[in-house]
Amino acid sequence: MGAEAAVARPALVFTYGTLKQGFSNHILLQDMIATGDATFLGSCSTLHPFPLVCGPYRVPFLLNLPGRGQCVSGELYAVSPSAIARMDELEGVTKGHYERLPIQIEIEGRTVSAEAYYAHPSYAEALWKRNGEEGYNCYTEKVAKGYVKRKDRPRHLTFLDQIRIFIASDSDAAESG
Repeated sequence: MGAEAAVARPALVFTYGTLKQGFSNHILLQDMIATGDATFLGSCSTLHPFPLVCGPYRVPFLLNLPGRGQCVSGELYAVSPSAIARMDELEGVTKGHYERLPIQIEIEGRTVSAEAYYAHPSYAEALWKRNGEEGYNCYTEKVAKGYVKRKDRPRHLTFLDQIRIFIASDSDAAESG
């Protein structure tokens, strides 16, 4: 019984990229809010610095490299277990795109424990190096300029293939985009 009660509790999820209000994947959270599976708790930031970088197609990645990068601004949501499953699917957790792990968030002067979607460790360090070990403190419209929606990306390559190609590509050419 105790385990069931823990599973049924809403999870706190920190969003920092395309799931935020005003970005292309926020429609998923809007749907979950409409069905009562998610609640917006407010704007917030990470308690500790983490790298926030862009990968292929200007897709944002939070890297689980604490102490590097900057404190990252985002939004905090309380989400149901079914909402977590939908978010895990969007983020490709079972495909090795992202992993959902704990993070400390600061919201309205309080520190809370939440979860965030981090770049999978199989490529996170290489993505950090590919971005010149520089990141952003916020995924803004300016940072997202050039973002390509999933439906508009090449279908003949997996997302992991696209990440590998991006990491191997010339960083100077990518920075000019």
